[in-house]
Amino acid sequence: MPRIYIAGPLFSEAELRYNLELDQFLVCLGFETFLPQRDGYRLSDLLEDGMTKSDALRVIFNRDLAEIQNCDILILIMDGRVPDEGACVELGYAYASMKECVGIKTDTRSLLSGLDNPLIIGALRNRIACNFQELGKHLRDIASKLTNVSMNYESVSADLINNSPRLDS
Repeated sequence: MPRIYIAGPLFSEAELRYNLELDQFLVCLGFETFLPQRDGYRLSDLLEDGMTKSDALRVIFNRDLAEIQNCDILILIMDGRVPDEGACVELGYAYASMKECVGIKTDTRSLLSGLDNPLIIGALRNRIACNFQELGKHLRDIASKLTNVSMNYESVSADLINNSPRLDS
C-alpha cells in the first residue's frame, strides 16, 4: 500500500489530536504513514539534547524532506484561514517531486472570498476533500493507480467515516 506524508499544523492540542485522528483513519485504510509530530524530530527534544538551534533546524528540515521523498502521497491539512506555512512548503516540495497530493479542508474559512490560493489548488490538482469519507475516495483512486490494486475502502470502520468533521453539515 502507498505511503502517506501528513502535512499540517502541529502547534495546538486540537491540531495534534486531529492529526492523530487523520493518521488513524489512514492506517485503517491500510496506508503506512509518516506523521511528523510522532515520527519526526521535535525541536525542543533536539535542543534539550544539546544540539544548537541551527543544527536542530537543519536536522528537522532534512528529515522531513527525506520522508517526503519516501512517500507516495502527501495529504495537506488545509484548515484555518490559510494553511500552515510549513505544510505549504512540504506541499510544494512534494508536488515538485512528482508526488500525488491531496488536501483535506473541514473549515469553511478562506483568504480569497471563498477560494483557496490558486497555487495550492493547482498543486493538489483540485483534489480537496471536505471530510474523511471524501478523502478516502480520493485516496482509493490514487492508490489503485499507484498499485493497480483496488483498496478495500468499505472495510474501514463506519465510526471513523461517519464521525469525521464535515463542511456540509
